[in-house]
Amino acid sequence: MQTITQVTGTSVPLFLDDIDTDRIIPARYLRCVTFDGLGEHAFEDDRKQDAKHPFDDARFTGGNILVSGRNFGCGSSREHAPQSLMRWGIKAVVAESFAEIFFGNCTSLGVPCVTAARADLEKLTAAIQNDPKLAVTVDLMANEVRYGSQSIRCSMPDSARQSLTTGQWDFLGQLLDDQKGIAATAAKLPYLNQFVVS
Repeated sequence: MQTITQVTGTSVPLFLDDIDTDRIIPARYLRCVTFDGLGEHAFEDDRKQDAKHPFDDARFTGGNILVSGRNFGCGSSREHAPQSLMRWGIKAVVAESFAEIFFGNCTSLGVPCVTAARADLEKLTAAIQNDPKLAVTVDLMANEVRYGSQSIRCSMPDSARQSLTTGQWDFLGQLLDDQKGIAATAAKLPYLNQFVVS
């Protein structure tokens, strides 16, 4: 199981409020059978309408920490939105607040979402725009976001923090770590016994 205690990298500043999941990944991509390839379509419609969108701005290429505003991820509960961000390369999101289901979907994918005060986010955004290669660290253990010589307080629910920092967010990993348990359970299921080759 993979523990996540901090994420460090450069950032993508998208300091807007009420960014919904339809903007993160347009609805026409919901018909996919797998999540493969969703990353390239993150914010596709917004990017077509705004040539200066941060996801198309070469200064922020490779940024893995997304900085945004209030109520990020509102709208529908689809997992496609955090999947598309993760597959774009986003490994953490810092915002003023999150839609609850979006937050839960991110946590279950191992993408920490932390909240910070608006004034602090404005300063962080300005620092990133001033220096796009500025290293930013989201530290879940210290409850802070550090950049340059600055740090701001951040928070997330204790249950999500514990899930990420102990590796308990990775349900598939937990399942695969217990091969003996899987075999024992499969042996007890009569509908699986018919497939056992002796």
